[in-house]
Amino acid sequence: MNPKVDNYLEQGCMRCKLGGTHDCKVHAWTAELEKLREIVLDCGLTEELKWGVPCYTFNDGNVLMVSALKNYSAISFFKGVLLKDPDNILEKPGPNSQSARLIKFTNVNEIPELEPTLNRYIYEAIEVEKAGLKVNFKKNPEPIPEELERKFEEDPVLKSAFESLTPGRQRGYIIYFSQPKQSETRESRIEKCAGKILNGEGLHDKYSGRRK
Repeated sequence: MNPKVDNYLEQGCMRCKLGGTHDCKVHAWTAELEKLREIVLDCGLTEELKWGVPCYTFNDGNVLMVSALKNYSAISFFKGVLLKDPDNILEKPGPNSQSARLIKFTNVNEIPELEPTLNRYIYEAIEVEKAGLKVNFKKNPEPIPEELERKFEEDPVLKSAFESLTPGRQRGYIIYFSQPKQSETRESRIEKCAGKILNGEGLHDKYSGRRK
């Protein structure tokens, strides 16, 4: 176990204004995250903290993440589109997601029942990484600014959170980020909005207080 992940479970990812507070979404899913962590570690992956969340690797290659989002906790496979998914349990984080696939959980009691299946999927994901398989990406139909594409490459957690937004919210951000002529201004807008995206909020949403 990596002590940085212990700190994540205690404090949250510290990437938005709720980090370190009781309202951090990590604290809404602590039991689920701990159980998923246990299952993943039993499969022999290396535990790291990347982009503020638990990331599990094989020979330095990213295999999966365990994370908390606004409405669910999840195990997310970086190359999930390459998995066979015979149980039909993998979901796209959003309609435009081409590579990542995730399995959502809203109750810790769901996880033990699915543990044998999770093990099979994790071992298959390891084999995908061993084989060096790559995802063939298609051009995204939504005109995403270059600065945002670069940010997604650097920060897959932000990419996953963005893809989890409704299409309308995604479009609102894309229009806002694309407006400035200067690249530096576009980058600044992306940085300033990252916390809202990670918190599942649209551009013009206002924080409504403690989640129930």
